[in-house]
Amino acid sequence: MTTASTPTTQLQRLGQSIWLDNITRGILDDGTLGNWIASLSITGLTSNPSIYNNAIKKSDFYDTAITEKVRQGRTGEDLFFELAIEDLQRAADLFAPIHTATGGLDGWVSLEVSPLLAYDTAATIASAKQLHAQAARDNLFIKIPGTPEGLPAIEEAIFAGVPVNVTLLFTVEQYLAAAEAYLRGIERRLDAGLSPRVCSVASLFISRWDTPTANLLPSHLKNRLGITIGQKAYAAYRTLLASDRFARLANAGTLPQRLLFASTGTKDPEASDVLYVEHLAAPSTINTMPDKTLLAFADHGVVPAGLSGGGGDAERQLFEITAAGVDLPTLGNTLQREGAEAFVKSWHDLLAVLADKS
Repeated sequence: MTTASTPTTQLQRLGQSIWLDNITRGILDDGTLGNWIASLSITGLTSNPSIYNNAIKKSDFYDTAITEKVRQGRTGEDLFFELAIEDLQRAADLFAPIHTATGGLDGWVSLEVSPLLAYDTAATIASAKQLHAQAARDNLFIKIPGTPEGLPAIEEAIFAGVPVNVTLLFTVEQYLAAAEAYLRGIERRLDAGLSPRVCSVASLFISRWDTPTANLLPSHLKNRLGITIGQKAYAAYRTLLASDRFARLANAGTLPQRLLFASTGTKDPEASDVLYVEHLAAPSTINTMPDKTLLAFADHGVVPAGLSGGGGDAERQLFEITAAGVDLPTLGNTLQREGAEAFVKSWHDLLAVLADKS
């Protein structure tokens, strides 16, 4: 990776990993991903049904592979997962040196279970195990939603040795529930005499808080709710890492379940295009950025001193936001439900595109 002092290398030196919130066969074939790893300090990437729906629908990169796999009898979800796993295997191999150099902490790619399983614990567990085995890469996370039904699946997947990216987290309470599921899975492994080195990240969605509240808040709080939730979650994360419970697990060799800031592309055209990146720069975390946000930050981003673990300012702003009439628990649950529904819609659209191309 480059040693030049650029915004992305400065963010990396602060201690925050930069992951790409995108994957297409095009950026693998033309060398773009490899170039960004070398020049923009990218150390991982994430995917989801919406990303793949756009990638397959809006390009012809997958057409030949779709034709071949259909001839082999692949259809529907099986067809999609074969295409996605081929991409993610190639990406995982590009990140493998980073994964090795960081002792397994970084250099990850992510594949999501079918969003149709968001409220089906048993089916999610079975799918997570099957997909991880099919991908056959040590640095591939299986994404499981942090819904109430997903939490037991997260614990069981961790206990089974499947690395998990917990997705669709919005509130601090949802994050802490995901962290609890991870810790229970690790503790059960230790009790069973198994290795505690099963990695996980917890993905907190940021920008989606600000769209539904844009017209509810005074100007000084506009586009601040997502940042404030992120800051409060970071304080909770740091408290957890400093706890006696985690210290005992770390002493046995457990790596932290890192907090990942997701959905960090700016949606308000009047706001800074690097708003969420600059305000959520924090050691021992991850920011997964869409292409546009990554390139904007590399061009003109400014790396601040970094968040503290105190959370005092966040608590004051959340008090103001609540006083302005925003019901945070209700909105957080609504955002999680709507996020799951949006992924289901993208999933159905994706399968329809595959059927058409088939």
